[in-house]
Amino acid sequence: MAFTNPTTTNKFKAAAIALALFASSFTACKSSMEEDLAPEQSADQTETVVSANDLDPTSEKGSYHLKGHTLKKAFSFPIGAAVVYERLKNEPYASTLKKEFSRLSSESNFKFHMLQPKEGVFTFAKADSIVAFAQQNNMQVHGHTLIWALDGVTPKWVLEHKGGAKEFEAIMKNHIYTVMKHFKGKVTSWDVVNEALTPGGGYVDNIWLRKMGEGYLLKAFQFASEADPSAKLFANDYSQEYGGKKLSKYLRIADEAKAKGIRFDGLGFQMHTVLRVDANMIQQSFVRTAAKGLLVHISEMDVALRYQKPKTFDLTDSLSRAQGKKYKEIVYAYINGVPKHLQWGITTWGVGDKDSYFNRGYAESNHDYPLLFSKDYKAKWAYRGFIEAGLGR
Repeated sequence: MAFTNPTTTNKFKAAAIALALFASSFTACKSSMEEDLAPEQSADQTETVVSANDLDPTSEKGSYHLKGHTLKKAFSFPIGAAVVYERLKNEPYASTLKKEFSRLSSESNFKFHMLQPKEGVFTFAKADSIVAFAQQNNMQVHGHTLIWALDGVTPKWVLEHKGGAKEFEAIMKNHIYTVMKHFKGKVTSWDVVNEALTPGGGYVDNIWLRKMGEGYLLKAFQFASEADPSAKLFANDYSQEYGGKKLSKYLRIADEAKAKGIRFDGLGFQMHTVLRVDANMIQQSFVRTAAKGLLVHISEMDVALRYQKPKTFDLTDSLSRAQGKKYKEIVYAYINGVPKHLQWGITTWGVGDKDSYFNRGYAESNHDYPLLFSKDYKAKWAYRGFIEAGLGR
């Protein structure tokens, strides 16, 4: 995971690596997380309007649930949430998942360093529990991720392994085959490679690139296709929605895969974004991707509010409403920019604000408020805007 920004500096890159090393429980984030780096929003967007008659009378005060509607009922495509194994035992975290969502992803429990921390030693217990929870509640599972192109979260044994391209190809193949065959028929889609490209469209420096060259990315897709021909395969990354060099490079990689007969099903747009992002620009990036026949997955969505805010701050009504409006704009951009047969779904990076990686280490969960539900799992204006887009309001 990395926070969406149209520009990146060396300072931000260094901070991103430091953050990844500090916390392997969530994806790498650029330290350039400030809203002032995002483009200005469009002016002509639909306001989210709440009528008291629309609200669910059984909801708690301050909650914006709609009568007779949930996220999973309002959309024709899956609505997912990235989860952490340990929280599945907690309430109301678990009950919110069961009620609202139709797909689960995982923040960390499917990643290489979690599933194979030592060479040849696979630890599937936590990931299996996530799959079991999903199956018990009629949810799909999206696997995140087979290969993460960042040395800071690659197992030490891989980084220290001796040998060249042949040896590392064998390591990659064994991991992908073992993991995907273990979950075959249970995990319907995978992020095969995560964050492989820089914002400028180059390859991120990592052990796989150094040992196998740029071809490692499509080699991973080849192995994944062989391991489970039924699963949908994605490249997942941040900043593609800006339509710049990174998106262009991924579309060329997709063309290369097609020419080589390697299955490359879609792109995951992480969509860690901010209030000032331009939804029209996002829609055009979706249109470009869909034009290639690729599935489009918003894979790690949240909308941060902490631009020009102190270290901790309260969520005001005006700020909450603005967030609801932005969620609505982005969801509409997805619905309008991606043909139905290419809509793989939208996944939020967490459930409630309490779960957000932004709030780790803050006792009151008040460093940011990026998700659809509050720290008490009440539906926010963000939820309202999101679900109204699904209902066409």
